[in-house]
Amino acid sequence: MAAPPSDTQVQRATVQSIRPVGDDAFVLEVTLPEALGPLRAGRFFMLKREDDLSPAIPRPFSVYRQAADDRVDFLIKTLGRGTQALANTRVGEKVQLTGPLGNGWPVWEADGSAKWFVGGGIGAAPFFMAIQQAIGVGVEPGKITFVYGGRTMGFLYDLDLFRELGVKVVAATDDGSEGFHGNVVQACESMLGEGEGAVQVFTCGPDPMMKAVVAFADRNEFQSWVSLESYMGCGVGICNGCAVGTKEEGPYGDWPVAKCCVDGPVFASSAVQL
Repeated sequence: MAAPPSDTQVQRATVQSIRPVGDDAFVLEVTLPEALGPLRAGRFFMLKREDDLSPAIPRPFSVYRQAADDRVDFLIKTLGRGTQALANTRVGEKVQLTGPLGNGWPVWEADGSAKWFVGGGIGAAPFFMAIQQAIGVGVEPGKITFVYGGRTMGFLYDLDLFRELGVKVVAATDDGSEGFHGNVVQACESMLGEGEGAVQVFTCGPDPMMKAVVAFADRNEFQSWVSLESYMGCGVGICNGCAVGTKEEGPYGDWPVAKCCVDGPVFASSAVQL
């Protein structure tokens, strides 16, 4: 099985800014003491404050944006003690980062296929850089669609920033307060027959949503990948707290489990059980 990445480090980063987004989230921007080089979209860091306001075990967060080799943004939903502690940090304070960790999205190819990025709520976090990097290797913006779902418009974080990428953005809300009135699968179904041809689907969000998106992709014979939002204890493959079942017919064969932190968090949907 995979080992922790060779570029993983523990660093004390300086909080550069904290920007509220939506009803219950924020973007935390930090500056690192050592440049990391360009990061692949979909990778993550374990992150915590240095004082006792954070739990002893850090929390995993996908890289949201990378403005420079030494500057990283995280899109964080305020849920519990750990995220609340990060929300209460101030500019100039230090936070501890371990990373970069995990494997990101597959290598982008300008192969003519349409690419649908399907996110739910905070599951949008690994998609901003993914779209940037896909465009950067020659994928036409017209071939990219970001389908973003939430209960209400207040849970569609940084929606306008995604629109600035120049790709098609389809918002979907359960209450119809923004964009398509319905869930992301219904929004995807409404796009069928638009002459896209081959479609590749990439999804991140709540487990039931991802399961439904993968089922949609399978029904339509689309390739699909998932970025799993799993609980993690260490992030480096030791604690086994993020194990996920594999499929016998997939690339792991008869190996019954994979670890989200070192084998993922991005997997081909054909590899793991949702």
